[in-house]
Amino acid sequence: MENKGIPLLGDMFPEMTVVTTHGEINLPNDFAGKWFVLFSHPGDFTPVCTTEFYSFQKKIDEFKALNCELIGLSVDQVFAHIKWEEWIKENLGIEITFPIIADTGAVADKLGLIHPGKGTNTVRAVFVVDASGHIRIMLYYPQELGRNMDEILRAVKAMQIADKNGVAMPANWPNNELIKDEVIIPPAKDVKTAKERLEKEKEGKWKCYDWWLCHKKL
Repeated sequence: MENKGIPLLGDMFPEMTVVTTHGEINLPNDFAGKWFVLFSHPGDFTPVCTTEFYSFQKKIDEFKALNCELIGLSVDQVFAHIKWEEWIKENLGIEITFPIIADTGAVADKLGLIHPGKGTNTVRAVFVVDASGHIRIMLYYPQELGRNMDEILRAVKAMQIADKNGVAMPANWPNNELIKDEVIIPPAKDVKTAKERLEKEKEGKWKCYDWWLCHKKL
């Protein structure tokens, strides 16, 4: 199946009006000034998706603390989303408070969400969009694998810190095996800057394994 209009990292999130459990929403404009995580799931009333929605809702306050909203999506009708939300509240004791997009297939087609060989089911995709409407992270999971919400939360927090401070984030931040919770200074692009980095290490401002691998505390 040919994927149409799949955006790339750094692209503006495609403008679209979507029908959700909270009414019509204009993306990304209605979230201007906020980050948002749009995540698709294969279908309502499915076991892995149910555990994911429960987990996303449990983390919602942590996302909101980062000025980040959550938006779900699947190729199901609004009434199915509503009934599923009711089931989750009655049986699992938690109320889903974020909107869920009821897609006719148009959104899934634009974002490349249809799972190959799985009919009309959507993949488990995650789009992290920043406050200016640009796509910063895209993650795709198969139907069989549920997502790790702690990782998505970590990624949003890390990107915001990287943007604010002009730094890069190490593997497993903030628990990196080499530099723990410190951040990485982007590599020098010229000889002058490389020498300056080593001088800053001598001054105790940064720590460097070499001129191209320097790190510091925030």
